[in-house]
Amino acid sequence: MKTTTLTVDARLAPADCQTMADVRQGVDALDRALVQLLTERQGFMDAAARIKADRSKVFDRARIEDVVDKVKAAARETGLSEAIAEPVWRTLIDRCIAYEYDSWDRTKG
Repeated sequence: MKTTTLTVDARLAPADCQTMADVRQGVDALDRALVQLLTERQGFMDAAARIKADRSKVFDRARIEDVVDKVKAAARETGLSEAIAEPVWRTLIDRCIAYEYDSWDRTKG
């Protein structure tokens, strides 16, 4: 089994930032890490498209709400504003579904 490792560049903790350069370095480091994670998430959309025999199974309202509920719970636990988390994940899910449809069509269409 292949495993992946997330790399996050060195950065100060937000409370330790003294300049906007410190803040920007931290944000840029986290953005690069988020891109790595989103790339891996996209790979799971390719896997789902490969596994699902029926294109109509790509969109699953119950699964969407389950994911959003889990994200909101995780946000509460970690202190992330739900006003940030929920719309970001709903957009992410929407784009991932569109990607999965395209992936399904490329592999089975």
